[in-house]
Amino acid sequence: MLRLPHLALGELERLVLDLLWSEGPLNPVSVHQRIGAARGISPNTVSSALKRLYEKGLLKREKVSHAFVYRAAMTRAEFQRDMIGSVASQFGDLGGSGVLAAFVDLAESRGEDTLRRLEQMIAERLAGADE
Repeated sequence: MLRLPHLALGELERLVLDLLWSEGPLNPVSVHQRIGAARGISPNTVSSALKRLYEKGLLKREKVSHAFVYRAAMTRAEFQRDMIGSVASQFGDLGGSGVLAAFVDLAESRGEDTLRRLEQMIAERLAGADE
């Protein structure tokens, strides 16, 4: 399996990102209350996850009173684009048929609706390029 350590996220880190994308900026106590407490995760573990995400460049933080308030450094869509781009670039030419075929295969495996949505998105992009 391909390992990209700078992109690797643990389960807690993914939960934290999802929370910040959906709710906006939060301090560590609020993050712990929303996702840590119910899972039996200590406040220190939640704070460590926030710090790791900050160090990876995925979060921004601002000191408010005596605590940091964290927010996502990019939108979910930007993150997904960067992740896919990083993985695809490991295989060379992004325009190469192998990477594109793999992406279409993945869309197809998610069902006909996903494949049709991909087709619609491509058509919209092509129409926008003609303008």
